[in-house]
Amino acid sequence: MTEQRIQHPPDAAVTRLVQVRTKILKQNDVAARRLRQRFHDQQVFVVSLVSSPGSGKTMFLERTLTTMRQRGVRVAALVGDLATENDAARLARAEVPVRQITTGTVCHLEADMVEKAIEGWQLDELDYLFIENVGNLVCPATYDLGEHLRLVLFSTTEGEDKPLKYPTIFNTADIAVITKMDLAEVVEFDAAAAHQNIQAVRPGMQVLQVSAKSGTQMDSLLGCLEARRTKSA
Repeated sequence: MTEQRIQHPPDAAVTRLVQVRTKILKQNDVAARRLRQRFHDQQVFVVSLVSSPGSGKTMFLERTLTTMRQRGVRVAALVGDLATENDAARLARAEVPVRQITTGTVCHLEADMVEKAIEGWQLDELDYLFIENVGNLVCPATYDLGEHLRLVLFSTTEGEDKPLKYPTIFNTADIAVITKMDLAEVVEFDAAAAHQNIQAVRPGMQVLQVSAKSGTQMDSLLGCLEARRTKSA
């Protein structure tokens, strides 16, 4: 039997990696502060959405955008993905301004990507701007996008223990949204356990249970967004 040795990188390489990561995050924070000031000056309320793939985030956003437009709310969206413009094309059915941010190999959106994507938009003509992040519950947790409010979504089909597996994203979000409640009974989703897990990770976190397909509790969500927007004004 041949013995194999695993060679660990030297301390210098590890230190260099930490330094590069710190520099990137610092640059992102600077860009996020610029964005936050711009959003404030132009009085547009910005909401970002983070979730794993398959949580129903795009359907949730499409329903939200459509309902808001029908109620006379001025709204637009940015949607991030590694490849394709499928989500942007789908959200365009809401008949509101939508732009795609294709990240390539980057597993999250960054503040400078958002800055470039909104070039040419008259933000002062919007009430809300939604930013749908790349489907990922790890990388987006670290990157501030200058948003006023961050929603973390997970669906009944993903299980009740999502908050315990990804505590960082729940600690950097403001509201937890449990989606696909129309399937809760079918998949035997334990809502009480899900709430308990969320509170274990983030005590006092607001939780909403919705179904974009049936419309269940979507009005409560919109009311919550309006209350947050009014409070931030």
